[in-house]
Amino acid sequence: MKTVHYIFDPMCGWCYGASPLIESLNAMPELHLSLHPGGMLTRQTIAEPFRQHILNADERIAQITGQHFGQAYRERLHHHEPFTLDSYVTAQAILAADSHQHLGFDMLKKIQEAHYQDGKMVTESATLAQLAQKLGINADDWSLAMNHAATQLEATIQHTRTLMEAWQLSGFPSMMIEYTDGKLQFVPLNHYYGDTPSWIHFWETIINET
Repeated sequence: MKTVHYIFDPMCGWCYGASPLIESLNAMPELHLSLHPGGMLTRQTIAEPFRQHILNADERIAQITGQHFGQAYRERLHHHEPFTLDSYVTAQAILAADSHQHLGFDMLKKIQEAHYQDGKMVTESATLAQLAQKLGINADDWSLAMNHAATQLEATIQHTRTLMEAWQLSGFPSMMIEYTDGKLQFVPLNHYYGDTPSWIHFWETIINET
C-alpha cells in the first residue's frame, strides 16, 4: 500500500483551504494517509496588525480554494475579541483522536471547521473535548488519549520538521507519496486547489500504477 505523508499545521489557513482535497484522499482505502502535524505557532494571542494580515490571506485562500470563512470567525478578528492560536494543543488533539479508531483527520477537520467557520476558541481544552464528543469519543477515553498524546507531541513535531528538512519542503501544507519500494514523489497540492475532480483523477492514476 502506498503511504501519503501529509505535512500540515492545524492553524494554517492554506491547510484549511486544502481540506476538501485531503478529505477525498482520506476516503480512498487503497492509500494510507499519514498525518504529520507541525508546530507553526506556540500558544500566542494575535495582535491587531497581524489580524489584518490574516484577513487578507484568508480572502486570497477563499478565492483560490473556494473554502468558506464563517462570519463568526471574521467577527472575532474584526471586533477586538481575544484571538489565540496554538498549533501544539490542536496537534495534541489530533494525535489523541488518531490513537482512538484512527480519527486524526476527522479531528483536524472538526478543529478547522470550529475555528474558521464557527469562530470557536479551539485552543481551549473544553472546546476540543466537545469536538471529540462529536466524533463519538467519551470523556474518559478522551482524557486518557490527550494525556498519552502529550507525551508524544514534542517528538512528533520534531519528526515533522526532520521530514521537511530531509524532503526539502518549505511550508504547510506539503505532501509526499512513499511507494512500497521506498521511492518518494512530491505532490503539488497548490495545483489542485478548488479542483477536486482533477485531484481524484490524479490519485486514481497513482493507485492504478503497478
